[in-house]
Amino acid sequence: MNEWDKLHRMAERYKAEYPSGTRIMLLSMGEDMHRVEDNTRGTVLTVDDIGTLHCKFDNGRSLGLIPNEDSFRKLTEEELAEEQEPDMDEDEDFGMKM
Repeated sequence: MNEWDKLHRMAERYKAEYPSGTRIMLLSMGEDMHRVEDNTRGTVLTVDDIGTLHCKFDNGRSLGLIPNEDSFRKLTEEELAEEQEPDMDEDEDFGMKM
């Protein structure tokens, strides 16, 4: 198998594992001068044909993650559920008007 075939298979695997909309946590980045802070959450936009995960991060940044250079993971079910819960501190009166 040549190098292109290996890259293509890896890219297809990442496309299946990280479809558009997948929520991720960036653990750390490799040597990138435009790096995103460690432990930043984001959403996968797409995975290109060489396996780069293009993401929109919660801090407003967009950047491609390179598997085996950047460290990241999917959010757990618990983390996803926490994101869906309303923040009770934002609505201290619990919707009650006086």
